[in-house]
Amino acid sequence: MTSPDRSPTYEVYAIRYATNPRRVRGQNFILEERPSELMPMDFFSWVLVGAERSIVIDTGMAAEKAAKHGHDFLVSPVDVLRQLGVDPTTADTVVMTHLHYDHTGHVDAFPKARFLLQAEEMAYVTGPFMQKAWFRRAYEVDEIAKFLEYLHEERLTLHGRDHQVADGVSVHWVGGHCAGQEVVRVRTARGWVVLASDALHYYEEIERGVPFSVAFNLSDMITAHDRIRELADSDDHIVPAHDPKVMELYTAPNADLEGKVVRLDISPTKV
Repeated sequence: MTSPDRSPTYEVYAIRYATNPRRVRGQNFILEERPSELMPMDFFSWVLVGAERSIVIDTGMAAEKAAKHGHDFLVSPVDVLRQLGVDPTTADTVVMTHLHYDHTGHVDAFPKARFLLQAEEMAYVTGPFMQKAWFRRAYEVDEIAKFLEYLHEERLTLHGRDHQVADGVSVHWVGGHCAGQEVVRVRTARGWVVLASDALHYYEEIERGVPFSVAFNLSDMITAHDRIRELADSDDHIVPAHDPKVMELYTAPNADLEGKVVRLDISPTKV
């Protein structure tokens, strides 16, 4: 797959592996005016499929962690990767947008992969901020320990704020949600798509310019909206990490993956 100028492009797939239909607006937004109104949350991981390689973006959430935190686990993202033709046992690159528990499950399923992570995120999760319950509440110690092991095994690359993963794929620090939060910019046949990860949980955040409730730095969280827009070709090229609207706006690659996967490199359908 190449763009008209022969640059490589990627197909981009969002895997919906869990949901929480009981979540309310007061759990999602600071100073919410309708705190008891339902606002369901979906959980996604992603994979980029190119002509010569595939790149996994985050590894989803383990079923036991979903139960612990009150979410409904739907399907293993590892099983869905196989349905998409991506073998996790031979995958060579996994990008970690940050290390919250809903992004760090199933890492043992990628035995040959090199993991990529913002250096600031590793410093954050092993530093003094973790003495505060507010900052550590979305992290799981056993999963953080895995990445320390990978660091010592030379399977984890800690990189700077802007990092080129491959031709047509780059990651960019925005902070806000956590100290090392990054977004992923991907060249597709429809242009530059930004997987915002948890820099945007819902479209509403960037539309209204409001912060999500789980925050490390509110100023970085809000200014991240501007950076995301700079990186994407348009607002229609921006994809948040937890909004059920993603499943409404994009289509499944085939009938077998209906309700599990949507393809993001094809333009969204307005609803």
